Amino acid sequence: MPTDPKQRRAARHAQPDSPPAAPRKTPITVERITDAALQVIETEGYDALTIRRVTAVLGTGPSSLYAHIVNKHDIDDLIIGRLCAGIELPEPDPATWRSQIIDVYSQIRDQYLKYPGVSRAALAMVPTHLETLRVSEGILAILLAAGIPSQTAAWARDALTLYVGAYALERSVVQQRQQTQDHSWVLSREELITRFSALPADQFPHTRRHAAELTAGTGHDRFDFTLTLIMNNLTP
Repeated sequence: MPTDPKQRRAARHAQPDSPPAAPRKTPITVERITDAALQVIETEGYDALTIRRVTAVLGTGPSSLYAHIVNKHDIDDLIIGRLCAGIELPEPDPATWRSQIIDVYSQIRDQYLKYPGVSRAALAMVPTHLETLRVSEGILAILLAAGIPSQTAAWARDALTLYVGAYALERSVVQQRQQTQDHSWVLSREELITRFSALPADQFPHTRRHAAELTAGTGHDRFDFTLTLIMNNLTP
């Protein structure tokens, strides 16, 4: 203890040494959970998406996630909602409704293809996210504005949505398999034509004769064809 009164008073008022405060953790939010889930899918594919992987990315435990979500299916709803938030919807125009439908679904397709296999999250899911419902509402509005009967429009929207999800899933699966070491089974168009043309003529006459047509199409040609095929059979 200091003998000088001034020193004793200064010592009495001095703050005791204490370790520096630990930095506060960034709070877990629905937005951060969605970001982490999309990060897992982008880098590892949809099959790798689990509660455990999301918590590892966030540096937390499962209980922190369950304060915001119900289960893995809840994450599916969140990520599809996030992707739908980037979809731009046009003002319905009866004169151009087919091109509007193709444009909206092309946007959805491209969003799905950014994240390998993510369209699986949309399959067999009853959407509750407002952004997902916004896109569904917009598509229905385009079909109804074209004069499509309401029941036909509802089922057509379902069929188109299922096709886009399946198309994106197939493309993602092929791309993922092409990145593996043993991807020799993924055949080029030329190899397919050669194999089809070599099939027994008595058993596969049409496949042999039309091998070029069966393997035709680059980019998203088949995507546009199928959407147009469905829409051309919708009668206002």
